Amino acid sequence: MEKQPKSLLKLFALLLFFLLGVGSALGLSGCGSSPAASKPAASPAQKKVIRAGMDAAYPPFGFQDMEKKEYVGFDVDIIKAIGKEEGFEVEVRNVNFDGLIPALQSGDLDVAINDITITEDRKKSVDFSKRYYIAGLGVVVKSDNDSIQKKEDLSGKTLGVTIGSTGEEAARKIEGANVRVYSTLSDAFLDLKQGAVDCVVNDIPTNEYYVAKTSDKSVKTAPVALTTEDLGIAVKKGNKDLLEKIDDGLARMKKNGEFVKIYKKWFGKEPPAEVLK
Repeated sequence: MEKQPKSLLKLFALLLFFLLGVGSALGLSGCGSSPAASKPAASPAQKKVIRAGMDAAYPPFGFQDMEKKEYVGFDVDIIKAIGKEEGFEVEVRNVNFDGLIPALQSGDLDVAINDITITEDRKKSVDFSKRYYIAGLGVVVKSDNDSIQKKEDLSGKTLGVTIGSTGEEAARKIEGANVRVYSTLSDAFLDLKQGAVDCVVNDIPTNEYYVAKTSDKSVKTAPVALTTEDLGIAVKKGNKDLLEKIDDGLARMKKNGEFVKIYKKWFGKEPPAEVLK
């Protein structure tokens, strides 16, 4: 009788050991099989890439830094800063100015930012963000040309413009003017230096930058302002989601000071109050 309890205890201990061993084995088996059964951990979501088109021949808005082999300028900094605010990367593509809107319409580009004036005619083809710059059309002439002092002096002159630009639109409205159209602004300026045109009609900031960077001082800006224009960022017509992101990012930049920082970097002065609204 004394050995029976011990035998029972021994049997109970063996049974308990067996049950615990099986349970542990099952538990280990479950842990070991879990990673294989579950999906791999998802990698961080990659940022959406926005294809931004610009004609990289419009300093200080957009041009190519030949040493760094990259596109730089006011427009480049603006669209990249908007991307930072809204969580998307920006891929800058160099497209001739007259090809920007067709590229948006075909889906080859997501946005176009290139010193683009907001006009009623362009609104029929694309949608625009709120303005981010107030520009105007001016005139560049050769340094020895003092004959162009006002708009009326352009009558009878040969005017160089880029195709599809507001400079072309304004030039064609000048009575008696001979308008010569170029695919790039650099070609127009080159012909000005060579005397093939009397002046180049283009946006004032780009004109001033070009003159300042011309080392031989062969050209100058004339005291002529033809228009005042609002610049906007264009997207494919109906792309409301992207347009909202651009406007939202632009508003954030204006509020947090990044817009002012970029503006001063490229133009050396504070932006006008109207642009910050």
